[in-house]
Amino acid sequence: MFAWLMLAALAIEAATGWPDWLDRRIGHPVRWFGWLVAKLEKAGNRTSLPRLVRIVLGGVATLASVALVAVIAWAVAQMAPAEPVGFAISAVMASTLVATRSLHDHVAAVNYAFSANDLAPAREALSRIVGRETATLDEAAVARAAIESLAENTSDGVIAPIFWGVVLGLPGLFAYKAVNTLDSMIGHRSERYEAFGKVAARLDDLANLIPARLTGFLFGLCAWSARAVAVMLRDARSHRSPNAGWPESAMAGALGVRLSGPRSYGAEKSDEPWLNAQGRNVAMADLSRALSLYRLTMVVTALILAGIGLAS
Repeated sequence: MFAWLMLAALAIEAATGWPDWLDRRIGHPVRWFGWLVAKLEKAGNRTSLPRLVRIVLGGVATLASVALVAVIAWAVAQMAPAEPVGFAISAVMASTLVATRSLHDHVAAVNYAFSANDLAPAREALSRIVGRETATLDEAAVARAAIESLAENTSDGVIAPIFWGVVLGLPGLFAYKAVNTLDSMIGHRSERYEAFGKVAARLDDLANLIPARLTGFLFGLCAWSARAVAVMLRDARSHRSPNAGWPESAMAGALGVRLSGPRSYGAEKSDEPWLNAQGRNVAMADLSRALSLYRLTMVVTALILAGIGLAS
């Protein structure tokens, strides 16, 4: 039943995305939750408190907010009308937390904005989806950052929500998205967030443990590339994230390029190791190839969901 629900959610989001007119009027459920996280962080994350106290307060805020979202989703699922209306309502709710189309469109915007004579529009489009400094990036760096974002967010924004939705239904899907949002807001290693966001960061690592690896294997399968799987198994653990390296290294192997490597976040430089270091430098044409692989991966994911639904 949950596989059919997530297949319907995947199809709805792929077809419609989150409409701009609706976003302007009511925002998005993730931003509603983000408002709650911001309030909790402001109230509990006092730098004057001992580090251990901040870790405990952050952990309580994290677990309480995730539990609240899961309970609300469970209550909605219980109160939904009988099928097929109840199923349709649940599928529409689930579709708001699966970023199939929105991820594609944000990354494709970088590709569409690229001009051989002017990188500025592509840099501007890229700045909306990555945290690193983009103003001085050359063509290869712009394309590389966009491909890395596509690979990592295929796991975080699509496969992981689907996975937890299939396993635990709406409550699992909503709980996962709450954990992922908490991590993106407070799960940083900065002085301000390192203690308060520690539980959120570790919980996000745990929640993405299986989905990140599934995503990497899906990239390898859809590219029909043993090299992608070999690069993933060899290089994934060298990434600073315990999970992001899996889809990124699989994507690098599938395209035959090198990803990750040194980058800047404002004034802070990060000397990251290369994934698939022996691969060639990325060109903007590789972004189109990465998007094609992403689209095929979404089709295969839909077929897998249908297979699970028929088998259950």
